[in-house]
Amino acid sequence: MAETVRWTIKVSPETDLSLRGFLGAQGMKKGDLSKFVEDAVRWRMLDRTVQGIKDRNQDVSAETMEAMIEEAVREVRASYDTTR
Repeated sequence: MAETVRWTIKVSPETDLSLRGFLGAQGMKKGDLSKFVEDAVRWRMLDRTVQGIKDRNQDVSAETMEAMIEEAVREVRASYDTTR
């Protein structure tokens, strides 16, 4: 993190104590709180993105999805083909 942005967030006292206890038990120090929060935010954003994609594609059959994935992989591989 070359450049950082300071956040001010509020959590319940219970969450604060639980998290600090958890971090302490993991051998983490006070400064690791920011790293933990950033990691948690990134994972949560990924989780929501994946869930949105799953919801959007729930009516697509497994065979159709597999064909779409295979086509996308072929296109990407072709774009990296230097022999063309």
